Amino acid sequence: MKIKTCKMDFDDVKKLPRPAHRKPGKPSRLLSLVMRLASIPDLCAVKFSYTKKDMKKAGKGPYLILMNHSSFLDLEIASKVLFPKRYNIVCTSDGLVGKEGLMRRLGCIPTQKFVSDLSLITDIKHAVRNNKTSVLMYPEASYSFDGTATPLPRRMGVLFKALRVPVLMITTYGSFARDPLYNCLQKRKVKVSAEVSCLLSEDEVMEKSVEEIDTILDRAFSFDYFAWQRDTGLRITEPFRADGLNRILYKCTSCSVEGQMEGKGIHLTCHACGRKWELTELGQLSPVGKEPSPSVPSFTHIPDWYAWERSCVKNDIAAGTYSLDTEVDIGIIVDFQALYMVGSGTLHHDAEGFVLNGCDDRLHYTQSPKENYSLYSDYYWYEIGDVICIGKKDCLYYCFPKKKDVAAKTRIAAEELFKQVRARK
Repeated sequence: MKIKTCKMDFDDVKKLPRPAHRKPGKPSRLLSLVMRLASIPDLCAVKFSYTKKDMKKAGKGPYLILMNHSSFLDLEIASKVLFPKRYNIVCTSDGLVGKEGLMRRLGCIPTQKFVSDLSLITDIKHAVRNNKTSVLMYPEASYSFDGTATPLPRRMGVLFKALRVPVLMITTYGSFARDPLYNCLQKRKVKVSAEVSCLLSEDEVMEKSVEEIDTILDRAFSFDYFAWQRDTGLRITEPFRADGLNRILYKCTSCSVEGQMEGKGIHLTCHACGRKWELTELGQLSPVGKEPSPSVPSFTHIPDWYAWERSCVKNDIAAGTYSLDTEVDIGIIVDFQALYMVGSGTLHHDAEGFVLNGCDDRLHYTQSPKENYSLYSDYYWYEIGDVICIGKKDCLYYCFPKKKDVAAKTRIAAEELFKQVRARK
């Protein structure tokens, strides 16, 4: 999937009018049917099936529907398991660029990832109370990098209590394995299934505290898809299964050099020290060649390696040595017409937050660590390239780094810096 782009001078983009806020309308029954029919080929290709659990306490709806986020197939899965019920979809604002009318008729409610947006709560209330429709949302807000859950916003129970509706959960199995974000949109032959359950009845929503609801959500979004693949014996035999794995595993455990890893074919290789691993058919890493010394970290499980990288970032932050500096191409979204490519610049990130400079010094934007609990960063975004997105509700800056494999580390750093700020408060 691609996004409409347009080259424009930065000063001209600043002058563009911001779109007026629109309340979500009722989803079109016709377009919902079209979406359902269009999803059939993909769902047949993965032999999709689903089960239901604890649905008696759910009632007739409307519902707040939560779903884990693994790939674009998630939307097609939702169209199958929820049909023919009408539901609005909370989605990222860039998903409406170039096709706003169509997406709104499908029921989309645009918002910005990891950006404070009080109007979103009002929009969800409007959909439930006025439209009498359910609302589907992905509370992780972003695809999983390493097959485990991304951080959830705290105090979701406040929203649940304001809505006073049952909360459903759709959990997918196999969707990540079929199309992991790092693998350059190359799909594997994997059977996909889902479980639809009632996470909280209306009475339970009102009875439980916000903290108890947060705990229930954390448990519902506790998963590890690489472990699931290993434990279920799912074999992925595609010869490209390690392509792009360096996007997650950007730091060598043997020599600690960053940016010299390469995932290609079925192997992950460090070009700094020569170490090599095979990504097995069961999704585990197997060293190729001589075993490292016992003092060198050795991981067979990808999320364990990713967790080790997180610990390294935390140590760098504590030591005051963490920083990112990279040249970037800059795109800006201020409306739903296009991604406006305004030129190039530099992106800096450290304990004080982000600093973006560009467009012949006409663009200067700063963002402190306390503003976002996570970071909108992505791989091969709309087939353009890896991206780091910062900004506020009325203007988002999409930075395409020219430095290799920094999207994952920067997201980790943003999350850890936010935790540090919150702990101080």
